[in-house]
Amino acid sequence: MVEEIRRQGIEDEALLQAFHEVPRHLFVDEALTGRAYRDGSLPIGHGQTISRPLTVAHMIEMLAVRPGDKVLEVGTGSGYQSAILCRLAGVAYTVERLAGLADRARDNWRRAGVTGVQLRVGDGSLGWPGVAPFTAIIVSAAAPEVPKTLLAQLAVGGRMVIPVGGAFRQAFRRLVRTRLGAQVEEAGDCAFVRLIGSEGFAE
Repeated sequence: MVEEIRRQGIEDEALLQAFHEVPRHLFVDEALTGRAYRDGSLPIGHGQTISRPLTVAHMIEMLAVRPGDKVLEVGTGSGYQSAILCRLAGVAYTVERLAGLADRARDNWRRAGVTGVQLRVGDGSLGWPGVAPFTAIIVSAAAPEVPKTLLAQLAVGGRMVIPVGGAFRQAFRRLVRTRLGAQVEEAGDCAFVRLIGSEGFAE
């Protein structure tokens, strides 16, 4: 899997090492472990999926996570991406809307020996006000627009990667917070589940 990600253009060696260290098969259903290291998304229950490894790698490389970054992930899912972020930054904060998935993620981290992830159950479109500001925010679900509350929780100079668009097709946006607002660039088409919340899609 790691070599395939490398062949697809991911060059960040620390990121590739994190993928090597985090056992993806522990973050999928036991019946799907034989497909865990293929480059495809897999169902994790509650109508959600674990994203294909290349998508996770692409988003995190765009985010440019480094040791010491204060990272917020919106949409914990299985906890796999959180584990990668934690390996890179040393600690990660994550918000999950669905309590059942949050419990599953905690169990997955325990089995994988992942420490340093702090999880909150709630509306991810509203971020984590009590912990902000963050130097990096990654959103693992699609929003119709960049949530203003998330942007406000980004430190000046901080980065955000988020899929933005309709319910079925979106484009990645990478934002860098400035004192006057944000610099924004688009970085390719994508397809994610919807971000449900006050500043996302209605349920």
